[in-house]
Amino acid sequence: MTHHPLLDAIEVPATEPYLRTVGEVFRAFREQDSGCVSYGVRLANGERWFVKEATTAAARRSLDRAWTFHRAVRHPAVVPQLHRFAVRSGGPAVVMPWCPGEVLHHPALHRHGGRAHPDHPLARFRAQPVAPVLRAVDRLLDAHLAVDAAGFVAVDLYDGAFLYDFDAGDLRLIDLDEYRPGPFTLEADRLPGSRRFMAPEEWRRGSRIDGRTTVHALGRAIRLLLDAGDEERAWRGTAEQLAVVDRAVRPDPAERFTEVGELAAAWRRSVR
Repeated sequence: MTHHPLLDAIEVPATEPYLRTVGEVFRAFREQDSGCVSYGVRLANGERWFVKEATTAAARRSLDRAWTFHRAVRHPAVVPQLHRFAVRSGGPAVVMPWCPGEVLHHPALHRHGGRAHPDHPLARFRAQPVAPVLRAVDRLLDAHLAVDAAGFVAVDLYDGAFLYDFDAGDLRLIDLDEYRPGPFTLEADRLPGSRRFMAPEEWRRGSRIDGRTTVHALGRAIRLLLDAGDEERAWRGTAEQLAVVDRAVRPDPAERFTEVGELAAAWRRSVR
């Protein structure tokens, strides 16, 4: 059996030097606020892989959490973590398939005009006809039906987790490292995440984080993906669809849909 330099690796001295001995590092993602550094690697046989390494203690905890999540959740839209190996200089590192597409938002792009710039991936996504956007939303919901069924709650879901292939019209989800088994009680002052997507309970120590929190995150995602701009003044869907979103993002969790399945069913009825 042929040894695979990534999927069979157990421990390496340092990630990037090792990757350069087994293939070409054609992309490096160093400007991350997660404490991770990631690489796109092309092996000699043409295979392309994505390798993500934790460089801080917090990032190590996050990757450990993600490893547990990916053992429990499988869905075509969720880019899987297939293998991990130890790194003597830091680590661990995880190996994922390289998927084509562009991340719809990255904080580093703020200095280039942000989401409103016509060349920004999210602006280009919003410039599409409504039909492919609706397909992307349906794929997002379908993936979270699998997340919910596995007993996990969405944490730190935002447009930086959306990898979109403009040629294929395909949405995938990446960097779901903060997703956690739920429900749980928030024991910190806040959860990690983007203010634009977070529910009020994610800011209150002692609050319950559960499927209704996931519903809120998905509602915010739909609202932002199906708007023509970044100021939420140009809704492109129907009034019925907006009513579904409005219920999903109500400040009081008790007034939202009770679970992801209820939200997905209501949304799909509104689309039909």
